[in-house]
Amino acid sequence: MYRDETSRQYFDGTAIHWYDSTFKIYEDELEYAHNKAPDKYLIETEGCIDAEVPVWKEDDWYWRKEATDWGYTWAPEEDKHLHPKYSPVYRYARDIIGTMNNWVDGWVDWNMVLDRQGGPNWFKNWCIAPVIVDPEADEVYFTPLYYTMSHFSRYVRPGAKRIHHASADDDLQVTAAQNPDGSIALIVFNPTEQAKTFEIEYQSLNQSIVINPQALQTIMIN
Repeated sequence: MYRDETSRQYFDGTAIHWYDSTFKIYEDELEYAHNKAPDKYLIETEGCIDAEVPVWKEDDWYWRKEATDWGYTWAPEEDKHLHPKYSPVYRYARDIIGTMNNWVDGWVDWNMVLDRQGGPNWFKNWCIAPVIVDPEADEVYFTPLYYTMSHFSRYVRPGAKRIHHASADDDLQVTAAQNPDGSIALIVFNPTEQAKTFEIEYQSLNQSIVINPQALQTIMIN
């Protein structure tokens, strides 16, 4: 559709989903898509922890290597490695960071709010959402996925531009964006079980920062 000059004017961009694998980032494919249509958006419009009934008010569960996706049981044997059990917070953080670093302009969960069963859903493939509600008890549970996503949506504001960064620690996953007001959001994810110390070097700023094990951290530079 982009190849045709007449049809390409009717499209703002391409929507991508993560269901071929909820573990791989597919950096080469995202680079290819951007290079073919650099003036168009790339937006992750659907991603979720699939094939799971939500765990009610148990924050620790979201850091355990227990969550599955549809491919964990349905994918052919040769593709099983693309659908491992993985910590939900890790899955979200690494995918948002990885796609942001490879030309993706936005990342949207499939569902904002679901009930305690992970629905309503006519197909009955229950899912987890950032917010779970119990309509009978009139209770709301903001899961750790909500707070994971807020590291990005709260601090990387509309109109922000992702900026180049370099990290000397391969264990840390990092992305950075400059907001329209000039502030910079530096988001760092440490999936290891050890605390890490890293140095921020930017213009005249030189500061040592500690990030806890299994932590996601946002540093604002004004």
